[in-house]
Amino acid sequence: MITRKESLKLLHSYITGESLLHHSKMVAKAMEAYANELGKNDGQIEEWWVAGLLHDLDWEKFPDEHPNKAVNEILPQAGYPDVVLDAIKAHAPERTRKYPETEIERYLFACDELSGFMHAVSLMRPTGFEGMKVRSVNKKLKTLKFAESVPREDIRKGAELIGKDLSGHIQFLIQVFS
Repeated sequence: MITRKESLKLLHSYITGESLLHHSKMVAKAMEAYANELGKNDGQIEEWWVAGLLHDLDWEKFPDEHPNKAVNEILPQAGYPDVVLDAIKAHAPERTRKYPETEIERYLFACDELSGFMHAVSLMRPTGFEGMKVRSVNKKLKTLKFAESVPREDIRKGAELIGKDLSGHIQFLIQVFS
């Protein structure tokens, strides 16, 4: 398996924007936390982390080809396993026609948009994630003008895909990001 250091180097070679780098690292952290929570072995934990880290690898340089450029050209040439490629494909089913089926695929879909949304909520708070409450995230979800580019339906569907109620999913991620 490719090391974390190598994956981070690859990430930084394709993404320079601080916001997208931060998002990628947040999703990696969320995926790793869920893999641990689910009792995955060390190899699986690494796969989950790297899928989270590299899921938007091609977004900055190739937005019209995302995530197909990454999963068809960049990541296979770098030696990433199919399980990681499939998870990345499944996080953008409208672009790849690959819908989240396996556990890693469902969790990546569930963590992606919600992590970004929660980061936006944290920026509105003087203490960031510290002391954040589920109800404040839920309230912001109902405010359609807040982070309006984040598809609320994907957030709801993600929680369903992992068999958690949305509040439980939010609470878990608050703990991860605090």
